[in-house]
Amino acid sequence: MCGIAGIISQEASEYIQNMTDIIAHRGPDDQGVFSEGDIGLGHRRLAIQDLTQNGHQPMFSGDNRFVLCFNGEIYNHWDIRNSLKDKYSFKSNSDTETLLYGFQEYGVELFNMLNGIFAFAILDRTTGELILCRDQFGVKPLYYSHSNGCLLFSSEIKSILEYPKFRKDIDLSSLPNYLYFLWSPGEKTPFEYCKKLLPGHYLKTNIKSPQEIAIYKYYELPFTGVYEEKTETEWIDLLDEKLTKAVERQLLSDVPVGFFLSGGLDSSLIVAIAKKLYPDKKFKCFTIQTDVNSKREGFEDDLSYAKKVADYLKVDLEIVKSDIQIVRDFDQMIYHLDEPQADPAPLNISNICESARAQGYVVLLGGTAGDDLFSGYRRHQSLFFENKMSLVPFALKKLLYRISSNLPGRKASFRRFKKFFSTYRYPDKESRSASLYGWLPVERVKRLFSNEVAFNPNDFLISSLTCIPDEKSPLNQMLFWDLKFFLTDHNLNYTDKMSMMHGVEVRVPFLDIDLVNISASIPPSLKMKGTETKYLLKKVAERYLPREVIYRPKTGFGAPVRDWVIDELGDKIKSNLSQEKLAKRSIFVSKEIDMLIEQNKAGVIDASYTIWALLAIESWFKQFVDNE
Repeated sequence: MCGIAGIISQEASEYIQNMTDIIAHRGPDDQGVFSEGDIGLGHRRLAIQDLTQNGHQPMFSGDNRFVLCFNGEIYNHWDIRNSLKDKYSFKSNSDTETLLYGFQEYGVELFNMLNGIFAFAILDRTTGELILCRDQFGVKPLYYSHSNGCLLFSSEIKSILEYPKFRKDIDLSSLPNYLYFLWSPGEKTPFEYCKKLLPGHYLKTNIKSPQEIAIYKYYELPFTGVYEEKTETEWIDLLDEKLTKAVERQLLSDVPVGFFLSGGLDSSLIVAIAKKLYPDKKFKCFTIQTDVNSKREGFEDDLSYAKKVADYLKVDLEIVKSDIQIVRDFDQMIYHLDEPQADPAPLNISNICESARAQGYVVLLGGTAGDDLFSGYRRHQSLFFENKMSLVPFALKKLLYRISSNLPGRKASFRRFKKFFSTYRYPDKESRSASLYGWLPVERVKRLFSNEVAFNPNDFLISSLTCIPDEKSPLNQMLFWDLKFFLTDHNLNYTDKMSMMHGVEVRVPFLDIDLVNISASIPPSLKMKGTETKYLLKKVAERYLPREVIYRPKTGFGAPVRDWVIDELGDKIKSNLSQEKLAKRSIFVSKEIDMLIEQNKAGVIDASYTIWALLAIESWFKQFVDNE
C-alpha cells in the first residue's frame, strides 16, 4: 500500500517532488521519483511485501523500457508470476515486480487477471504511452486532472493541488451530491478539473500528445440476471469455500496483520475464518468504544458483542477509546478525506488505525462490503414492505406519506417510518428504491442553492442500470448501486484516506474478485429471505459464530452526530454558516440554511447529516480553495 503521483507537463521535473512529498503519510518507509522530459512519476512506499530495497519504486523493467508506480496489493501475484517465471528474471518477491512484468507480457489483458486492490501508472518509455488503472471495485483511489495538454494524477487530490497552474474552478453540479447522498457518486469531485478514475477503468495517453486521453472500461459488476441452480446447502458450502480462500489470500504479508472486530456479523466472520485457517496463531483485533446514545442514533451498541466474539474465538481484543473532540478533529478529517463527505465514521477508522500502527500493525482486515454483496442495509428490507404495499391504492400511500411527514424527526423509529413512506412521492418502483439513498428531499436540497441547479439523483442511479440491462431483480439492482457508488465513493474512500493517514493498509476480503463474481449468481431469494438480510451469509456464519452474534440487530460505526450538530458544533455552525460566510461563497441561500438549522433543532425535521455536510463543504473550501 502506498501513494502515487504523476504529471505530464514541461514543468514536470519542478513539481513532481512536491506532489509526492505531500502524500508522505501514505508511505513512510521509502520514496522515489522519476523525471524524464515532460513526465514525472512519484511514489511513497508503505512496505508490506518484500521489505527490502528490491521493492523500491518507481520500478523499472530489466530492459528499462517500462516504469511502474503502484499502490495496492495483488493477492494472486504468485499465480501470475508462475506464468512468467520462465521468460522474465525476477529480483524481488514483491507483487510490484509481478505487475510490471505481467503488463509487459499481457498488456491491458492483465487487468482482468488481477485479484487485488490497486491503482497504478505504467509508462512505456519507448512508445511514450502512459496508462493509469484502478481496481475493479475502487478500493484504491485515483484522481486525475486533464487541462490544456497537462495531465496530473494522484492517490489524493491535495497532491494535484501542488501544481500551481491547476485550475480550481468549482463544479457546482457536484455539491448537491454531498448534501443529498453525503458523498458524490461517480467521477465528480468539487473541482471541475479533477475527476475520479472510475473503478474497473483505465486511462491511456501518450507523453508525446498529452492533449488526448482515452478512458476504457475493463470490468463491470457481473449482474446478468442469471442465477446458478444449487441447493441451499451447496450454496452455503461454496460461499464458505470462497470466503475462506479470500481470507487466506489476504493474509499474505511480511508485516504484522490485525483485524477490525466490531462485533457485527461481517468482521466477526472474517476473524473466525482466519482463526480456522490458523488455529494456533494469536490474532490481534481492534474495536472502538464510543459511549454513544445508541437509541437516539438508531443502532445497537457494538462493544459488548465485540467482547463476546473475542472471548468465543480466543483472540486478543484491543478496545480503542473513541477520543473524538469533534470541533478539534473536524477540519483535519475533511483535509484527509479530500472530499466533503458527511459521516463521522472516518474518525473511528482513524482512531483504530492510529492505535494499530502504534502497536506495530501495518495491515488490518475488515468486514467492509458484506452488506453490499449480500444485502445488509435497512433499505434492502424496504423491498419486502414495497411488495406488501402493492395492493394498497397509490392515493392512500401518498396520504400516508403526507401524514408521516409531520412526525417528529428525533426518534429513530419515526425517522425510518418517514423515510419509507417518503418514497411514495414517486409513482414507479425504481424511483422509490433510488430515493432511499437520499438524506433530504431533492426539492429541499435545490432550495439551498442561490442559483438553480440541475440535480436529478434518481435519474442518475436509474440510468446506471443500463450497465446491467438483463438484471431485473430489484434487490440486485439496489446491490449494484451499493457496490458501484455507495461502497466505492463513500465507505472505501474514507476507509482508505483515514487508514493511510496513519500508514495502515486496510484489506477487504469480501471484495475478492472470485467472491464478488460468485455473489452475483446467487439467487436474490437467498440473499434476503423475507426481511432477513444476508440470509445465506448468516447460514455460513452459523458454522463459526454464536447465533446471538449472527442474528443481532444491525448497527454501524456509531457517533452522536445529532447531539454534536445541536450542541458541540453549535458555535462552528453559527460561525461557518453565517450569512457573511455564505455571502462570500455565493453558493447557498442564507435564509434557507437558517431555516434548515432551526427546524432540525426543533425536531421538526431530521437534517443533522445535511448540516454536517454543509459544514464539510465550507471546511473543504477553506482548506482546498482558500488554502487556509
